[in-house]
Amino acid sequence: MPRDYYDVLGVGQNASEGDIKKAYRRLAMEYHPDRNNGDKAAEEKFKEATEAYEVLRDPSKRQRYDRFGHAGVSGAARGGFSGGFTHFDISEALNVFMRDFGGMGGFDSIFGGGQRARRARRRGQDLRVTLDITLEEIAHGVTRKLKLKSLIPCEVCDGSGARPDTSTAVCPTCGGTGEARRASQSIFGQFISVGPCPQCDAEGTIVSDPCEECRGDGRIREQRTVDIEVPPGVSEQNYITLRGQGVAGPRNGPAGDLIVEFRVAEDPRFARHGDDLVHDLLLSFSQAALGGDFPVQTPYGEEQVTVSPGTQNDTVITLRGRGLPNVSDGRKGSFHVRCRVWTPTKLTPELKSLLKRLAKVEGQPPSNESLGQKLWDKVKEAFGA
Repeated sequence: MPRDYYDVLGVGQNASEGDIKKAYRRLAMEYHPDRNNGDKAAEEKFKEATEAYEVLRDPSKRQRYDRFGHAGVSGAARGGFSGGFTHFDISEALNVFMRDFGGMGGFDSIFGGGQRARRARRRGQDLRVTLDITLEEIAHGVTRKLKLKSLIPCEVCDGSGARPDTSTAVCPTCGGTGEARRASQSIFGQFISVGPCPQCDAEGTIVSDPCEECRGDGRIREQRTVDIEVPPGVSEQNYITLRGQGVAGPRNGPAGDLIVEFRVAEDPRFARHGDDLVHDLLLSFSQAALGGDFPVQTPYGEEQVTVSPGTQNDTVITLRGRGLPNVSDGRKGSFHVRCRVWTPTKLTPELKSLLKRLAKVEGQPPSNESLGQKLWDKVKEAFGA
């Protein structure tokens, strides 16, 4: 069971966004892998602090965490729905740290992270796509195949950008570091500034004999297919992040992420309210008066609903556990059947005659006062008053 995220960062539940960021920065600086010579215990603390920070820095994730604990944000720190934070990858944790604190005064140069910074600059772009899904797919969960056209590593040069049987060369300007150092003199003494090498664009290597297929970029544009696992119970406010499934980085740089947003198709049979569904069941006057069993369609198939004799308009019949599953804990909501009594607008002579005969024997409708008293009696009965 993961520790409480507030305890991990050492802040209270009323901590501001600034307090959370400050607490995370302090822990990240203490347990950063470049400062601890690969110590596994420090690495785990670094990942744990990053997980806590990713949830608490985001207002919506923090709200769900405050209400439901870890179950409310299962997978949220990684942008997905499967798995827990205990398997938060170290590369993801480092990316989070560099995203928010990468420009804080030469951290990479101090702790030897220049190579990681170079890889971050060569990282491919993220892809954001919209996936249309139906309520039936939301009810059960589904695996969909998504065709994407983007840059992938060149097979001819294996993504290196160099012609086959040749290799890249160390940049003569930076000596492979990817950094150019410039010294300047002032009245306060000598200052040394460090920046990306202009000759190799901070990669540390140059391609003298580029691949003809990709022209030295190490990537080609091609269509590929990605399997998207849609978990049960998602909504349009949810998304999935697939790490490393975005655009490939140039010359074997790390790939970006694929961010899949959901768009739920409208279903005329149902109205969705969170995990609950509402279905309107049209009944004729005689069906409402006599009652009976009627079929209704749910996302799980056909169900039989028993309508009591004398059912009034807008009466709601609830089927527990036949709604949509909750995306966090899997518990299903309810399926509400709202009875709508249908009144015919075009009367045939035969139907008109039958209704006139009915009007003579059905009596007068109850007064508003008696209806109100019956409703009040039901309320008192329900609450034991």
